[in-house]
Amino acid sequence: MWQNSYDNSPTLYLIPTPIGNMEDITYRAINVLKSVDIIFSEDTRVTSILLKYYNINKKLVSLHDHNEDVVKNKVLDCLKEGLNVGLVTDRGTPIISDPGYKTVKYVSSNGFNVVALPGPCAFVPALITSGINPMPFIFYGFLDSKESKCRNELENLKYNVNTIIFYEAPHRIYKTLKLILDIFGDREISLSREISKKFESIYRGSISNIIDDLDGIKGEFVIVVSGYVSVNNNIEMSIYDNVNLLINNGFDKMNAIKMVAKERGISKGEVYSLYHKEGLK
Repeated sequence: MWQNSYDNSPTLYLIPTPIGNMEDITYRAINVLKSVDIIFSEDTRVTSILLKYYNINKKLVSLHDHNEDVVKNKVLDCLKEGLNVGLVTDRGTPIISDPGYKTVKYVSSNGFNVVALPGPCAFVPALITSGINPMPFIFYGFLDSKESKCRNELENLKYNVNTIIFYEAPHRIYKTLKLILDIFGDREISLSREISKKFESIYRGSISNIIDDLDGIKGEFVIVVSGYVSVNNNIEMSIYDNVNLLINNGFDKMNAIKMVAKERGISKGEVYSLYHKEGLK
């Protein structure tokens, strides 16, 4: 069912907030923060600092990962009462590695409008300053904190040809990069630290050249990793598996066949024939 986002009915607004510099917020976001009747916030202490900076006085209600299943009902109740509601997270855009997904799904399934405002999001500046091919890319967010699960996640991503973006905390950055190096190999990466803050810095280069210099480095990190590139290192694979690997990574069949033929130095017709022959086994 289509919903008109601007029909003056009670609305849930998803409002991006600065990830560092307090001036990284749109005029529209400030105006919406001023106009809504109530704001649900991941951490009311963090949001209070932002509201005070812009002289905004609003009722704040906590909504985070651990209480969202319950608090989403309060959001819906506010909308049913005819109130406009704002939802913010500590920094950046709600739902992008932050709470809010369950609330949006619940509110929209009950027929109320949800409007998302454009605004700050850490992975965007990290990607466009990385010097790594930006398209296509996958935003993965945080890997699992348990090493065994993290390894499984990385193994599943190993042969993905797209640029991959991860978030990581300072106390796990060395461990995460070590796992990426072990599983992906020594790829080109960009490591952005403290985006839009006083000590913002960017490293561009290979994983092996940065990993030993991470001890004691603080800040929130965005890791941009170049995608899988097969340079004749899939020779041990069957033609069938090699073509399917590329298809699973988003290429159509004929382009996948063309790429495998080029890598192996054989004709497209031969790859096509072998691919279909192996597929019938």
